[in-house]
Amino acid sequence: MALLPFVDVKAQGDSRAAVVWLHGLGDSGHGFAPIVPELRLPADAGIRFLFPHAPERPVTVNGGMRMRAWYDIKTMDLTNRADEAGVRESAAAVQQLLDKLISDGISSERIILAGFSQGGVIALHLLPRLPYKLAGVMALSTYMCAPDKLKDESNAINKATPVLVAHGSQDPVVPMAAGQQAYHTLKNAGFNVSWHDYRMQHSVCAQEVADISSFIQRRLLTEVTH
Repeated sequence: MALLPFVDVKAQGDSRAAVVWLHGLGDSGHGFAPIVPELRLPADAGIRFLFPHAPERPVTVNGGMRMRAWYDIKTMDLTNRADEAGVRESAAAVQQLLDKLISDGISSERIILAGFSQGGVIALHLLPRLPYKLAGVMALSTYMCAPDKLKDESNAINKATPVLVAHGSQDPVVPMAAGQQAYHTLKNAGFNVSWHDYRMQHSVCAQEVADISSFIQRRLLTEVTH
């Protein structure tokens, strides 16, 4: 399988850590790339940002129109919204990108996986199933695919990994209740999740950007002592 193409926002100087950020339906890696300067990270942070492009595919709820999508959406009903086969296929492609970063010399514990909407579904799918420990996961305005399979398919590797779950209280696309359900599912399974909500729709707001920046700095700039 070819490596996913991505927008590469390189660190100033050597890359000592990375954030892999997955976009939402119909967007591309270019959609979130401009957020990097808004995070106001220290110039010497050494954090490389990768914004992968989802493959193009027909999306059923959009009349079969081809667009960048991590999976098909056959119905807007949240229980069946995420096409599970497509989620697993994209999760494997994202994991391949993480594997490449690790083989290039960045420790998995110096990598944050982030995703907005559809991208967040992929991030939350990988969190309990990866074979290595991440620095953190950010799930933004999103929901969970196949929560009923979490118990049988999850391992304990990322149980203690901090997970930021954030949602807009006025989201008309992914109701906040869906984000809360994902949060509670993970919390009840013993994962280290925190909940944040904002007065916004299906988007990102200034306070959320500030909270994301704090999360990244806590996870990647604080020296870890063993």
